[in-house]
Amino acid sequence: MHLTRVTAAGGGRLAVRESGPDGAPPVVLIHGWAQTGAVWDVSGFRAHAVDLRGHGESDDFGDYRDSARWAADLHAVLGHTGPATLVGWSYGGLVIADYLRFHGTANVTALVLVGAITEIGPGRPGGSTGPVMRAALPGAITDDEVMAEFCRAMAPGLPAATVGELTAAAASVSHKVRGELFRRDVGSADVLTAVDVPTLVVHGTRDEVVAPAAAEYSAALIPGAELSMYPDTAHAPFLERPEQFARDLAGIAR
Repeated sequence: MHLTRVTAAGGGRLAVRESGPDGAPPVVLIHGWAQTGAVWDVSGFRAHAVDLRGHGESDDFGDYRDSARWAADLHAVLGHTGPATLVGWSYGGLVIADYLRFHGTANVTALVLVGAITEIGPGRPGGSTGPVMRAALPGAITDDEVMAEFCRAMAPGLPAATVGELTAAAASVSHKVRGELFRRDVGSADVLTAVDVPTLVVHGTRDEVVAPAAAEYSAALIPGAELSMYPDTAHAPFLERPEQFARDLAGIAR
């Protein structure tokens, strides 16, 4: 793994964890709330796992509430990687929607939404949450014990060591950043209906962080999208069902 720094609009630096052989299908991997790019472990691809602003090795800079800033961050990453498949987990799906709102599918060869939201705010169907997420907020924003319980509950079948890594990553994100990511109100129906690249929507049937209804919403709006519901799977399909996820990703990444 090689860590690259990409300068985003406004001068902040984004860390991109790069791995895999040159010439393999390029994928840009976007993690969820209070995590880092280290959560991803995919092989057979030229992987570029981004640390979002304020997370992991990336700088804490700028405005966390403005879709244009999130779009500019991903635009800078794609300017570094070139055309790639965008893969967004959880909050990463919202960041992809931010990018699409301002740049369309420029430099995007395909989309993969994994346990993802594409909207946020009261009554937004693309941001429907489940009981684990509702129980965690607002406590997990400032209370690390509540955050630790959230990490245990998001995918109860994960090994203890993996849960420990998720918890450590979450604890490394400041309380300020944790809170700012939720102070948004964004609808994306018009963005989703304009998508013109192959799209795969992956979701666990037992996801109690992002409700399966959010996946059904995005899959229904994106033209030609394929919806793949993983049985007996919670909020981290790529960790819970890594072989199935690798096959699905290989089927769409080019």
